[in-house]
Amino acid sequence: MPAYNEAASIGSVVLGVQAAAPEADVLVVDDGGTDATATVARKAGADVLRLPYNLGVGGAMRAGFKYALRHDYDAVVQVDGDGQHDPAAVPLLVAGLTDGADIVIGARFAGVGDYRARGPRRWAMRLLARSLSRAVGTPLSDATSGFRACNRRAVALFARHYPVEYLGDTVEALLIAGHHDLRVCQVPVAMRPREAGRPSAGTIRSTAYLARALLALGLGRIRRWPGELPT
Repeated sequence: MPAYNEAASIGSVVLGVQAAAPEADVLVVDDGGTDATATVARKAGADVLRLPYNLGVGGAMRAGFKYALRHDYDAVVQVDGDGQHDPAAVPLLVAGLTDGADIVIGARFAGVGDYRARGPRRWAMRLLARSLSRAVGTPLSDATSGFRACNRRAVALFARHYPVEYLGDTVEALLIAGHHDLRVCQVPVAMRPREAGRPSAGTIRSTAYLARALLALGLGRIRRWPGELPT
């Protein structure tokens, strides 16, 4: 659970995950925040990994994957600390892994819930989804969702090679997965409004980042990717 200054919501998110998946361990990666995120998370029963400074969600997730690899976990589910990801869907994502997928995406635009994105942002997201569908060999409707489950193969890969820039953790990560022939699928999920705080990027900035992600996607088709899948 990557979190940056999410003290107002992190406690309820941790409790929600524990209720939905009581057999799971919860790790909160405090991404160099300045509030009480770590303290609140520990009080709620989570383990906490504190980063010395802010790396962004990609850097926080790579740290989490390294932690999971070191402690020999079979699966990792990314749940945002702002409350937008419904913990009740965590078992659904994990079930996708048992069905043979290496990465399962919780998709916002797959017929469940009322999440909406409009204008240029939505157009860019559709184009990304279409392009990444070809890259991973399966239809995707939501390539930028951060609500994901990964099995041991994906964890081993992402512990070494996980993009740290905004949207790289979702878009470029799928390109890397496709390059290494990981199987990707999606399941429909409903997203919720943030419980507190502000998003890390506003609408204009998010749209600009999506445009940049489209450029990165094009470059990603011709760049050299990391070598063999770690074992």
